[in-house]
Amino acid sequence: MTVRAILDSKGHDVLTIRPDSSLRDAVQLLAEHRIGAVVVTDGVGQVAGILSERDVVRVIGKDGPGRLDDAISTVMTAKVITCNGTETVHEVMELMTGGRFRHIPVVERGRLVGIISIGDVVKYRVAEMERESQTMREYIMST
Repeated sequence: MTVRAILDSKGHDVLTIRPDSSLRDAVQLLAEHRIGAVVVTDGVGQVAGILSERDVVRVIGKDGPGRLDDAISTVMTAKVITCNGTETVHEVMELMTGGRFRHIPVVERGRLVGIISIGDVVKYRVAEMERESQTMREYIMST
């Protein structure tokens, strides 16, 4: 299965925020929508960074709540690993595991088209294993 198939199933909607928005605004967005990361986009909709719950906890734990008024650009991860719709779930899983991150923006032709979370990947893998198990049971029952 490809990343595009997951996006077609779950949807292409991605919440984004501007790099000059405050960390406080980002935290409110994360909480309101019950999400673990938000993609930071520039004025033309290209990925400029990503801000995760981990980024927020790290900076507040280190510097205190005074950082909530700082711009997201001072806290976000600027070197974002992205994928495209043709990559397989297994390829994305390797990227996420190797990089130790839980969200990966999907970019095609320079434009943000979706986001995949580790939860999406796990959901796919569980469904895949259930299909394989069912196929094996059917095969065993038919012999």
